Amino acid sequence: MAVPTNSVPTTDQLPVLVIGAGPVGLAAAAHLVERGLEPLVLEAGPSAATAVRDWAHVRLFSPWAEVTDPAAEKLLAPTGWVRPDGAAYPTGGDWAERYLQPLADVLGDNVRYGVTVTGVARAGRDRIVDADRAEQPFTVHVRTADGHEERLTARAVIDASGTWTIPGPMGADGLPALGERTATDRISYRVPDLNDPAVRARYAGKRTAVIGSGASAFTALAYLADLAEDEPGTHAVWILRRGIGANTFGGGEADQLPARGALGLRAKAAVEAGHASALTGFRTQTVDRAGDRIVLLAEDGRRLDPVDEIIVLTGFRPDLSFLSEVRLGLDERLQAPTALAPLIDPNVHSCGTVYPHGVGELSHPEQDLYLVGMKSYGRAPTFLAMTGYEQVRSITAALAGDHEAAERVELTLPETGVCGGAGLYDDPDAAQSSEGGGCCAAPATLQIGIGAPSTSGGC
Repeated sequence: MAVPTNSVPTTDQLPVLVIGAGPVGLAAAAHLVERGLEPLVLEAGPSAATAVRDWAHVRLFSPWAEVTDPAAEKLLAPTGWVRPDGAAYPTGGDWAERYLQPLADVLGDNVRYGVTVTGVARAGRDRIVDADRAEQPFTVHVRTADGHEERLTARAVIDASGTWTIPGPMGADGLPALGERTATDRISYRVPDLNDPAVRARYAGKRTAVIGSGASAFTALAYLADLAEDEPGTHAVWILRRGIGANTFGGGEADQLPARGALGLRAKAAVEAGHASALTGFRTQTVDRAGDRIVLLAEDGRRLDPVDEIIVLTGFRPDLSFLSEVRLGLDERLQAPTALAPLIDPNVHSCGTVYPHGVGELSHPEQDLYLVGMKSYGRAPTFLAMTGYEQVRSITAALAGDHEAAERVELTLPETGVCGGAGLYDDPDAAQSSEGGGCCAAPATLQIGIGAPSTSGGC
């Protein structure tokens, strides 16, 4: 467990503090245990994978074989745990209940729930001070569910807190549209769970605007189309900031993640069947009330006919507020680590190419501080769970002093099947989700130096 700051331990006696008990945070803990290092995982929610449980009704694009971590499986094996059918696709709820919570249970007291991190710093050093900085342990300020404040000490910090808590706004300029904040009673920033009777009633027979062009928007369109089959009058207006092109609906049957390709085809079918209509080049500027309904105004002066509900699925952003006293090296656009950003930049990688990467690309000026998982990608939408597992394998190897293992990255990535033409992510409203995005590297295990481009083919 973390050592209180009023004691005087040596740094190597301290635990590695992991923020977030989601898929990548728990994988980090499993790798730390495998390396003989003590983890302390802090989870703001009441159970493991709190964020994943929020989208329990959504099915992942990746099968079980690609969403469980090898070190975690080894830790679970003595309990009699057996990985579900590797070819089957779990929902978020399946992932949480059948893998993530059992993994957290095995870690036992090394996972604390109801603990929110409010600040990370170096002991006795604000971000300005250079003297002996790297020799000081980290101090981590936390607040428990009952409001109690604590200060913990750690030898290293792995931030796997994700991006789920900060969804992107409706405004096309990256800021909330005028009137957006006052219309929150009619706006959702999540894919709706239409199995919930209250949620179903909210959208049944209603006209709903869906804003976004990524996988989350596809999911919402498909769900609303299914609802329209049972509830007359249900209609979705799909609002895109760009036009419709060959890649608008993803890779289809050419996608190496078949579930992702099928999802795009379902969204296309919703439009073709008339359950959804597409409004292109519409960049929302203002949200107005029209009695009990909502009207959206675009930057070019266009006015959308009134809708009853709005679903905004324009990606997510990292919460950097509690890291203000440590030295981060972040790309000015993506808010991803500086060395990683060029490898995942959606402005450049039209087919979502993701090169293997590890501790080298994830390091910051603040030694032994790492952002991993979705948070490491900042605003980029191309993250896959297996990428996060490889990140923490490399980082924990480095923390254990095994630099050869840390520098060797082994990563298998699927092929998106949407290369060429306008890129799938050539617009900033491409939505981010837990399994969003993809890459164009041909499926093959790579054993190369960190940062070296894949030569296995692809785009």
